[in-house]
Amino acid sequence: MATQLNLPIGVQAFAKIRTGGFYYVDKTPYLHQLIDEGSYYFLSRPRRFGKSLLLDTFKELFEANEPLFRGLYIHDRWDWQTRHPVIRLSFADGVMGSRQALDQHIEELLREHSERLGITLSNESIQGRFRELITGAHQQHGQRVVVLIDEYDKPILDNITNADVARELREGLKNLYSVLKDADPHLKFCLLTGVSKFSKVSLFSGLNNLRDITLSRDYGAICGYTDADIDTIFAPELPGLDRDQIRQWYNGYRWGDERLPSVYNPFDVLLLLQEREFRPYWFESATPTFLVKLLAEHGLYTPRLDTLETEAALLGRFDVDEIATEALLFQTGYLTVHKVEQPMTGYWLYTLGYPNREVEASLNQALLPALGMPRAAQQRISLFRALQAHDLPALETHFKALFAGLPHDWYRNNPIAQYEGHYASVFYSHLAALGLAITVEDAGNTGRVDMTVDFNGHIYLFEFKVVEQVPEGRALRQLQDKGYADKYRGQGKPIHLIGVEFSREQRQIIAFDVLSL
Repeated sequence: MATQLNLPIGVQAFAKIRTGGFYYVDKTPYLHQLIDEGSYYFLSRPRRFGKSLLLDTFKELFEANEPLFRGLYIHDRWDWQTRHPVIRLSFADGVMGSRQALDQHIEELLREHSERLGITLSNESIQGRFRELITGAHQQHGQRVVVLIDEYDKPILDNITNADVARELREGLKNLYSVLKDADPHLKFCLLTGVSKFSKVSLFSGLNNLRDITLSRDYGAICGYTDADIDTIFAPELPGLDRDQIRQWYNGYRWGDERLPSVYNPFDVLLLLQEREFRPYWFESATPTFLVKLLAEHGLYTPRLDTLETEAALLGRFDVDEIATEALLFQTGYLTVHKVEQPMTGYWLYTLGYPNREVEASLNQALLPALGMPRAAQQRISLFRALQAHDLPALETHFKALFAGLPHDWYRNNPIAQYEGHYASVFYSHLAALGLAITVEDAGNTGRVDMTVDFNGHIYLFEFKVVEQVPEGRALRQLQDKGYADKYRGQGKPIHLIGVEFSREQRQIIAFDVLSL
């Protein structure tokens, strides 16, 4: 068995990982390919996905720190005699709540780099000093400059709920990044990373030579761990953990073609291997308050989040003044690519869905208060006990009490309550928050059942109807007539058909019809 090494939890310095006895997944084949193919790149990935480590690896490579790369793919493919000056600007630390704070942070970064590279800056404006730093570094060191920008968008995202401040910060960053447009003669390589993909027009001010590799099939695994990485690099840590559960809970991120390997968020994997417990490590590291608020305002039908269709253009449409829900969910990592289609030349369709069980359960748990369930934790325990005992009468009582408990004021004041999908959203999100194996619009050869739950050796098939729209009794009848249970009969598990009928006027479940097979 391979020797156990240290888990690089929170370690973003490539040199520390390579000299400190830490596990390392070799990403240098991607670095070699990027450098070979071009010079200007942009990469968007969710938080805690290894972007900072990626940039630090580039820094050490261009600074020709050869000993750190021994044994890695790129070692025998790189010219270690050439050393490039590197300017790395990071906006990852701290929260800048004003243009003044942002400008001060940029000034400190420029001063730090000018001192390290031996460049005297005489200009007074930020753009002038940045331009001076790049050209001076090229002249002083005799090699073109490498510019690496980490979390390029964080100052804006930290203030996205305050549009005026966010615009001010956007203009401040635009002021800085605009320098790169005319610095081409002095630049060897440039990479910007962040969470969101802000419009090039609004932020990059004509820097249209950046190649966006966010959805490139060649770089889908440039950040994160693949199944192969888990089974080889981290093999010494796996004994005692259920490998299938690791996959279901944490794997599933994909940026592009569904035939490509999906990846794990490194933060989740490393915390799991350390703590030996399945928990929502990544989700709990930052509460998506703004996202929950936006979803509630848009009245999103939550069962559809796992099969959300969108055009390619919408995935990149994100700005202070226009935030597309699909783009926000995708770029922040709460949804990922499940399927890519080109039904017509040049017209690309993406189907988005949850990457894994952790995100599905955690996001729905966070959405429950917005759906009218402030006491969600206590209600989840009651739901779990009913399912654990396979007590269907208790399940009916639970859900009727749940809807009866939604306050009338909430219906008047909350926009999501006005949507027809509200009833099914409450039902689905309440179940999903438990981390159950749920399939929405579960397809069979006779149609699609609204929701399937596979739990503790039992299969539950749910069909939802609103009685003001269809006659009463239709939900269970459809489950029977369509033969939705047929695809599960061979599994040898008890199957329960449950027809749930809501009344919009009474704001309640008026039928909970059950047939166990």
